[in-house]
Amino acid sequence: MNDYSWVPAGFVWGAATSSYQIEGAVDEDGRQPSIWDTFSHTDGKVAGGGTGDVACDHYHRWPDDIALMKTLGLDAYRFSIAWPRIVPSGGGPVNPAGLAFYDRLIDGLLDAGITPYPTLYHWDLPQALQDRGGWTARETAEHFAVYSGHVAKALGDRVTEWTTLNEPRCSAWIGHIEGRHAPGISDIRAAVPASYHLLLGHGLAAQAIRAQVPSARVGLVNLLSACEPATGSQADLDAMVRYDGHANRWWLDPLYGRGFPEDMLRLYQTGLPVHTGDLETIATPLDWLGVNYYTPSIIADDPDDDLLHVRETGAPDGTRRTMLDWEVRAEGLERILVRVTQEYGVPQLYVTENGSAWADNVGPDGQVRDPERIQYLEEHLAACGRAVRRGAPLAGYFAWSLLDNFEWADGYGPRFGLIYVDYATQRRVVKDSGAQYASIIRSSRG
Repeated sequence: MNDYSWVPAGFVWGAATSSYQIEGAVDEDGRQPSIWDTFSHTDGKVAGGGTGDVACDHYHRWPDDIALMKTLGLDAYRFSIAWPRIVPSGGGPVNPAGLAFYDRLIDGLLDAGITPYPTLYHWDLPQALQDRGGWTARETAEHFAVYSGHVAKALGDRVTEWTTLNEPRCSAWIGHIEGRHAPGISDIRAAVPASYHLLLGHGLAAQAIRAQVPSARVGLVNLLSACEPATGSQADLDAMVRYDGHANRWWLDPLYGRGFPEDMLRLYQTGLPVHTGDLETIATPLDWLGVNYYTPSIIADDPDDDLLHVRETGAPDGTRRTMLDWEVRAEGLERILVRVTQEYGVPQLYVTENGSAWADNVGPDGQVRDPERIQYLEEHLAACGRAVRRGAPLAGYFAWSLLDNFEWADGYGPRFGLIYVDYATQRRVVKDSGAQYASIIRSSRG
């Protein structure tokens, strides 16, 4: 057992999910399609042909899932609210039945002594807005702010902690350059405006939330990369700087009042759709920053790459890797937490996602033995402890994920959950890692 004496007073222990990955019930109570409904139902986009149509059926099973959270001893639950449930057309009237689901969920969490940490956008953009340009269009950012205000008005009497966006980097770059995620576009001329409007939407939404709930604490969640060069060559060092700009600085500099990195604008060769006052809106002060971390990024120069002239090389053979071929290296999380503390003066941090995917199975004894996940968890919590001792203002840790779920383009093969889900029967089984997480939480409270 690791030493958890580093855990600060009031530290929040949680687990995280997102709406499209667990809820199911995609056509119930007025919900309309999102871009992930469209994408997952397109042949060849998702491994195994999986969709979020049923997923973990959390929409109907949420009371049981809250009971499991309580069994684990969670302080908090990070989940996302489905925009297509609340404002099904993206803009226009609010759907009361959609709001009612989250109203019930939040009451249930509070009754169980669990603090809700809702995220307002975790990738499930209403398809109706995508049909009008999606995040490449400024109106999407404006609609997002209005939707955020509606949710804050309805739930803000019980919710203090709010996240605007989850991983805008993935929405913009994987969805609009790589095309591996919804909406499945591969065009830098779409990706850069999308990235800009995502951050603008964040700033507008933060203002809309605070207008409804003056006491609200607002954060944004970024997937951040611990970058390192593949070799000591100047070419690889320069490539690492470019990748860092793409993965990290592009998403942090504007939030903290530095504007968009000029070196990246030159590389992208695409202008920004700036209106007067936008940069100030994007830099609306955050109460906290969420850091999602899974694996380091080892970068080499690659003249054949059309955009950044870089490639991720991966770690040498024999390195520990998850079933998604992601290197296991906790030191990267420590580096990121210390970096954002020192370079950006972040007043408060949460690790909002951290976890590992394995091909888990229920054994003959009815249990799920997952020692690799336990090792990953303990190593990364130790990295959090080192970061705290180096001055990082870490206030909480959310394991990814509470439940096995629909893992986007990778379908249902990779399992990240602390709790196993039998998708055929929807039976839940707390894995050994879930039991260990509960033990860690108890021991940290001492």
